[in-house]
Amino acid sequence: MKRKIYSKLIEWKQSPRRKPLVLQGARQVGKSWILKEFGRNEYKHTAYISCDNEPLAKALFADYDTDRILRSIEALAGVPVEPTDTLIILDEIQEVPEGLSALKYLYEEKPGYHIAIAGSLLGITLHSGTSFPVGKVDFLSMHPMDFEEFLWAIGEESIADLIATRDIAVLDTLHTKCVELLRQYYFAGGMPEAVSAYASDGSVIEVRNIQRAIVEAYRNDISKHAPLRETERIQLVMRSLPAQLAKENKKFVYSAVRKGARAVDFEIAIQWLVDAGIVTRVSRINAPKIPLSFYEDFNAFKLYLLDCGLFGAMCDTPIADILMGSKIFEEYKGAFTELFVLQQLKADVADNVYYFSGDNSRIEVDFVIALGSTVVPLEVKAEDNLKGKSLKLFREQNHLTLAARLSMRPYREQDGLVNIPLYAAASCRSWIDAIIGQKG
Repeated sequence: MKRKIYSKLIEWKQSPRRKPLVLQGARQVGKSWILKEFGRNEYKHTAYISCDNEPLAKALFADYDTDRILRSIEALAGVPVEPTDTLIILDEIQEVPEGLSALKYLYEEKPGYHIAIAGSLLGITLHSGTSFPVGKVDFLSMHPMDFEEFLWAIGEESIADLIATRDIAVLDTLHTKCVELLRQYYFAGGMPEAVSAYASDGSVIEVRNIQRAIVEAYRNDISKHAPLRETERIQLVMRSLPAQLAKENKKFVYSAVRKGARAVDFEIAIQWLVDAGIVTRVSRINAPKIPLSFYEDFNAFKLYLLDCGLFGAMCDTPIADILMGSKIFEEYKGAFTELFVLQQLKADVADNVYYFSGDNSRIEVDFVIALGSTVVPLEVKAEDNLKGKSLKLFREQNHLTLAARLSMRPYREQDGLVNIPLYAAASCRSWIDAIIGQKG
């Protein structure tokens, strides 16, 4: 499968300031596969070691003698380990935390070697007090496949190209087809195994079974790896996600997790899910000003599952409702659509996604992002109804250059607002950049 992160891996390889690479991301988003594919295509040799399956992995980092470590990697992987020509992949590195500490010495003493590490619970390990080589590694984050990558996988490259190049005139004529493809993504989501099954034979039952298995794997990770006193709380937070997202006001409500619950009861549980990559936390801001992080309200936030396909499986949403009927857009209070848009934004504009709700007004904006020095409020509409004055008022009151609405309608500009079709959410940054350029 074609993944956008591949080009970033090429940039990492070619960088004169290259450091050992830490590839973060939730379980089963494709980290191991992309690193192996990268090694196969771009290097003479790939030395792959899975630290959870290799009994000698702990002995590998018994000390920080870098010559011995490299010889041991060569022996375990069974391939030559050479500067420049070999990609060393240490997978599931969280099983051997000493390996993280060793990266400092490998970077300082063996800078010519290309080393990449990954792990399904690596984010948790990095925040658990493990000795970590700060400033000695490069980071990349990997997410589920976005809508454009999904189109590539199912053989709709021409549609993907039209969206990426913003060919509005042609897209308008293909609007119905684009909406149909969007429905398919709502169902299949972006987990590579589910997308591969959908692309190969289109079996919706198999896809749903894969999704359920992934959700169950996440729950098993909680039981196996979370602190014992937090396990039940983490499970409760995860179980509450469908109900939280089905609310009109999607601000996370602790009492929806357990009656009488307080923030202090579930702070660690929520952070565990965030660090594992299972959920995304979107914080409220109280003013749309640069930098947005200065105006973050840490006490108000929304939580979203990482993938819309997994969300459908978790909610046990009837497959026909997603693929055939209109309920996916008319019901569920926009939960699927809002999650879909966030999933695309996370893949495109990284972690700088917030939302706005006023203290003394009814104005609420689903997402707020910053592109350079431009603050862009984004309203998400599950249907093609564009009524509603919140976005227009928000833009005018805050003297913002641009406000965008993502909906089922084709592209258009009206009253200072831009409507971007939902199927273009994966290219949202480039569409908005082009609009800003035209206005500038």
